[in-house]
Amino acid sequence: MASGRPGMNRMLIVIGAIVVIAILAVALPRFGRKPDVTRIGIMQIAEHPALDASRDGFIKRLAELGFEEGENTEFSIQNAQGDMAVAQSIAEKFVSEKVDMILAIATPTAQAAANATKDIPILITAVTDPVAAGLANSIERPGTNCTGTSDLTPVKSQLELLKRICPEVESVGVLYNAGETNSLVQVDIARESAEILGVQLVEVTVSASSGVYEAAQSLVGRVDAIYVPTDNTVVSALESVIKVGEDFKIPVIVGEVDGVRRGALATIGIDYYALGMQTADIAARILKGEAKPNDTPIEYPEDIQIALNMSAAERMGAEIPEDLIDDAYEVIR
Repeated sequence: MASGRPGMNRMLIVIGAIVVIAILAVALPRFGRKPDVTRIGIMQIAEHPALDASRDGFIKRLAELGFEEGENTEFSIQNAQGDMAVAQSIAEKFVSEKVDMILAIATPTAQAAANATKDIPILITAVTDPVAAGLANSIERPGTNCTGTSDLTPVKSQLELLKRICPEVESVGVLYNAGETNSLVQVDIARESAEILGVQLVEVTVSASSGVYEAAQSLVGRVDAIYVPTDNTVVSALESVIKVGEDFKIPVIVGEVDGVRRGALATIGIDYYALGMQTADIAARILKGEAKPNDTPIEYPEDIQIALNMSAAERMGAEIPEDLIDDAYEVIR
């Protein structure tokens, strides 16, 4: 029997080691996470300057409100590159990691996040119609774990701006992805507005950014101007539309300020950096326990601006009135 004890002891040591390793495997992630660190998962549907700006504004403003990266806050930033399956995987990853909050930038990623969790607070931004997208029961009282900001732009005012710059315009082409709820909402408004303004709206849909250039070319000879709403697919390839506008002297008007900075003619639109900061104000209240998503109203942009691009006007064969230049918040030359 004495000769069996060393073998028994070794077996007990091995079993004990296995138990310790198993316990550490479960416990170490918890030990590695500081209890006083707020973890925020940030997901956006695609990479383009407007969505990037809203993300950057959010992070900057949160730091000003006491949630500073590297100090007491950790951000995990993920991009779905236009793929809804990837967006859903990102959302599920954040849920499994038990982040404290998800920032979902643009309608498709907000829908993916809402599908993945009903418990973790979801802050949305760059979402045109949260109710139509199924993210909230109402703007005033969402009734879900989603709240934040909408980027619904003044579509009618944008078409009026186009008519002010180019009074002779009779037909306007609109490019959008029919699979984006946010775009359908804007195009519905554009149809009603075009009828009021006596303008014919010519609609062309795309399903991927790779098809934007061809779609824009299909409007040549059919329209006097092109309108690009805040559609994630088209905006991610906006330079393709601008090239067609420049090559064929077709004015291109857009739904947000960054598009004008990228070479479009004009907009009365949103500064997405400011929208991100506005979203962070709501997020901070929730993180501090001062508010809950279900009864926190979704907000609309506080900062609507006229932006004009003078060099784009020259390249697209348009002339911007002097009084409009005087009214503009931003004039790019």
